[in-house]
Amino acid sequence: MNLIEYFYSVHSAFAYIGSKRLREICADHNVQLVHRPILLTPVVEAQGSLPFRGRTQAHVDYFFGREIERWAEFRGVPVINFRPTHHDADYSLASGMILALGDRGREVDEMSHAVLEAHWRDDHDLSDSHILCQVAHALGHDGSALLDQAASQNIQEKLRANTQKAQRQNLFGSPTYIVNGDPFYGQDRLELVARAIVEPFAPTTWENPAVD
Repeated sequence: MNLIEYFYSVHSAFAYIGSKRLREICADHNVQLVHRPILLTPVVEAQGSLPFRGRTQAHVDYFFGREIERWAEFRGVPVINFRPTHHDADYSLASGMILALGDRGREVDEMSHAVLEAHWRDDHDLSDSHILCQVAHALGHDGSALLDQAASQNIQEKLRANTQKAQRQNLFGSPTYIVNGDPFYGQDRLELVARAIVEPFAPTTWENPAVD
């Protein structure tokens, strides 16, 4: 079975917007996702980019307004029409809840989508253990037991390892999909991802001369 390595933050708008389409692509082509939840800010900063708290208000308004609104409509995805109330909360526990189920398989796919949906459709706080328990219970899991695993040193170390791997691979942000070693950054590249599964793109011939 072919694999897509899927690097994303669980509070990422475009990971959420692309989540349903990504799963459709995987089903259509018999591909399995390998989930790599990450902590986004260290990955973004490693590339010299600013986290959103350091960007201009005009850029933030465009991102959290028009871009999300248009892509949500295009993908047919329900989304709140404001910046999530708890967008800057700690999401390491929510990430750990996905990792506690493993890195691939139906249960992991479902949990990943449910966590993203809780943030971007329902405006839930991903640092609230009660909310996370409800998400887990809705999928048929023992929420308390899963959260205990999510908070464990072993699972949180996997989250850090994913983040470090994204940094080493010079990934720009969330979501990034890697197909046979070829990275595609952003859910707006999902149609290219689908093409790469059946017909890989030729290696780049782009030359980047040094800048004086």
